[in-house]
Amino acid sequence: MKKIIDAVETIVDQALDGMVVAYPEYLQRVEGTLVLARSKPKETGKVGLVSGGGSGHEPAHGGYVGYGMLDAAVAGEVFTSPTPDQVYAGIKAADRGAGVLLVVKNYTGDVMNFDIARELADADGIATEVVLVNDDVAVQDSLYTTGRRGIAGTVFVHKIAGAAAEEGADLSSVKVIADTVVANLASMGCALTSCTVPANGKPTFELGANEMEMGIGIHGEPGIERVPMMSASELTASLYHRLVAELSLGDGERIAAMVNSMGATPAIELAIMSGHLANLTKSSKLSWIFGNQR
Repeated sequence: MKKIIDAVETIVDQALDGMVVAYPEYLQRVEGTLVLARSKPKETGKVGLVSGGGSGHEPAHGGYVGYGMLDAAVAGEVFTSPTPDQVYAGIKAADRGAGVLLVVKNYTGDVMNFDIARELADADGIATEVVLVNDDVAVQDSLYTTGRRGIAGTVFVHKIAGAAAEEGADLSSVKVIADTVVANLASMGCALTSCTVPANGKPTFELGANEMEMGIGIHGEPGIERVPMMSASELTASLYHRLVAELSLGDGERIAAMVNSMGATPAIELAIMSGHLANLTKSSKLSWIFGNQR
């Protein structure tokens, strides 16, 4: 294993400090916590947004703190849910007097700890709502979840619900918008190799030289099948047709598509897949906008 770190125990703490140093115009660290908040809080009387989860998925979630997006992001240790007290600190940092929406990916630890934090906020008189993101269409139940996992589609919730909150929508309205986004999300991942969690020091699983895993989760959870390596065009088509079928998309419908690297795929390969995706949407008579998320 080769990692550019100082010590496993200090990874998250140092990374958060480094993000603030790199982007001081956008981010500040809530003292004594693993919470990143907006350097310039939004106006009083507007709904706050908080999200978070285990570290190791950057730029999620600290990279989405800013105008029209999140007000605070809570970091757990690598691939580990943030604790309730940390989430509560994020809620307090985001609260501007109009309540706080919690954007939670559907992993058992995240769901439980965010729920406890909501109880703490309620005792302190802070109104909260929660939206549960479960966009992974590959696996219904996994090692970490009951129901579908929450993965890259969470970014759309940050951006769309965050924009509504920035425009002054109230808490119940922002929740309705966030739930509507989730109802129209579908995501699916794949892997050519395993990630290596620093504390483990070795790959989580092994794939053969000519194998790839379809439907893998963001922590390395098993997908739906192992298949022989595909070309970029074959892989794009395989993922695309599964998502179109899941959403029951028809001719003329509009979609927003995001090609996500899962933290490892080079930009040049994402660009190739983006070109294939554009051709597929044209042939399906779908109107689309595109974002490339590193």
